[in-house]
Amino acid sequence: MAANKLNVLTHPLVNAELSKLRQESTTPKEFREGVETISLLLGYEATRTLEETPFDGRTPVAEFTGSKIKPRIGLTPILRAGLGMTDALLKLFPSAPVYHLGLYREKVTLQPVEYYSKLPPSPPIDRVFLLDPLIATGGTACAALAMIVDWGIPIKNVKLLSVLASETGLEHVQSEYPDLEIWVAGVDNELTSEGIISPGLGDSGDRLYNTLR
Repeated sequence: MAANKLNVLTHPLVNAELSKLRQESTTPKEFREGVETISLLLGYEATRTLEETPFDGRTPVAEFTGSKIKPRIGLTPILRAGLGMTDALLKLFPSAPVYHLGLYREKVTLQPVEYYSKLPPSPPIDRVFLLDPLIATGGTACAALAMIVDWGIPIKNVKLLSVLASETGLEHVQSEYPDLEIWVAGVDNELTSEGIISPGLGDSGDRLYNTLR
């Protein structure tokens, strides 16, 4: 794996929240809150290198030189689990457009299938934050990245944010997109034969929206 492009958060708050998400006894409400907390911390860390542009302003006391974020930011959550990360990033970028991408993994082949895209004809933004809570096999993330690149955003202007990834999934994504910047809260080293991260979190969409069977 390209270590210089992979960023794994190491922070007591992140570790505690991720451990809570792993617990089978964690309620859907607690799971949603934990995903949002981790997503906010991921977003905070992943935005450290964003370019700033200065402006002149005035406080009630005196003039000052301030700064604002220079690039136009867009959010692309992968449905449906990526929605659990979206509100956290909107707290950082309240005016950012949200471009939903619908992808699901076919159960037999484990290959991603596209069923929805809200990407406009041409990108009115400069940077994309791709939101996907779990990187298991990496197939869904790669499919979404292909859509974003085909749309016209260079991979160097994309950041992939994920709560948890497998080593196999990260290797898959980085083999196809070595220049991609990835931010994750944790990495597990095993996948089941069904392509599920182990020990993992289970199905993040089902746990977010209380649709476990």
